[in-house]
Amino acid sequence: MVAHSPDHPGTSPIRPDVKPFTQDQELGQVDPGRAQDAAKQIASQPATAGTTLKDQRPWAHFVAGGLGGMTAATLTSPLDVLKTRLQSTFYQDQLAISRAAKGIPAPGQLPLLRAGWLHVSETGQILSQIPKVEGWRALFKGLGPNLVGVVPARAINFWAYGNGKKWISNSFFDGRETAAVHLFAAASAGIITGTATNPIWLVKTRLQLDKQTAGVAGKGRQYRSAWDCVRQTVRTEGVRGLYRGLSASYLGVSESTLQWMLYEQAKKTLARRSLDLERSGRTPTWWDRTVEWTGRLTAAGGAKFCAALITYPHEVVRTRLRQAPVDATGHVKYKGLWSCFITVFREEGMPALYGGLVPHMLRVVPSAAIMFGVYEGVLKGLGESSGV
Repeated sequence: MVAHSPDHPGTSPIRPDVKPFTQDQELGQVDPGRAQDAAKQIASQPATAGTTLKDQRPWAHFVAGGLGGMTAATLTSPLDVLKTRLQSTFYQDQLAISRAAKGIPAPGQLPLLRAGWLHVSETGQILSQIPKVEGWRALFKGLGPNLVGVVPARAINFWAYGNGKKWISNSFFDGRETAAVHLFAAASAGIITGTATNPIWLVKTRLQLDKQTAGVAGKGRQYRSAWDCVRQTVRTEGVRGLYRGLSASYLGVSESTLQWMLYEQAKKTLARRSLDLERSGRTPTWWDRTVEWTGRLTAAGGAKFCAALITYPHEVVRTRLRQAPVDATGHVKYKGLWSCFITVFREEGMPALYGGLVPHMLRVVPSAAIMFGVYEGVLKGLGESSGV
């Protein structure tokens, strides 16, 4: 015997715990609960699911990263020259002589605030003297090899990270974008980039530290060009000389990894904020629009600031290892990564491991914002996403 609904004879009774089926002209009967679950499942799937590597255009990350690096490096070149000089032994010795002549103690013997102000004032002094003594072109010294290094380095790094993130996510994390995905992708990208481009950075560093003074009796430049620097380095130090500072570069992978992870987390926070605003239905305020336009730039700059501040000593050690390795007595001063750390700390104190921090921060923070902004913009223009 079949029970009938009082309102619809010939049909089964309507149970209060079961939702009725609705009719769809194309699909027939559809269960609303299942339809909603299916919609949620589709929405939660990665944007690249079901697409091929060809559809994802992995070369887009290479192009976007190269353009971003080139733009940022050109605009911040003067601060890069200043940072490199403040990290080097020669300019630290010159600053020590200047402090002694003025009766100023070493930064390590001063209170923290006064030492910080001394560093800022010395930074400004050197920056103002460079164009006066060497001309304005000196502010862009090493820009050529710097661009030769930056463009492929950033292109390789963004390519390795962007595509590595997708591969790692799809291969080991079921297509989910997690902090572990960011960690492994950033570390792999940093190692690949550092190995491929270390000779270029070594040449750039030595050209920037190549002292040029006016006058016939002054010491002339040691290197006539980037190629001459490569030739002399290989002749006197062997091919291994081109890879001086590589260990410190690998140590610097910690900085790029931390930067990528902080940037990705900031992007997630911005995405959640945007979604909450959309769901609330309220009219965006001027602050909401400001966050929308500047959020990612601020995220990129902030991530770089935190990562650089935590890992900065490796920058100084890397510069010391890349500069000409023989001291005034003809002996090799820095024999390795740990030896350089210990020598700098014992002879010059902890502040020396943060030499050039101010111009470094003034350069890398806007540089990161410019670079990531251009990267995201180019990817968007090419129809590609930076997510998995």
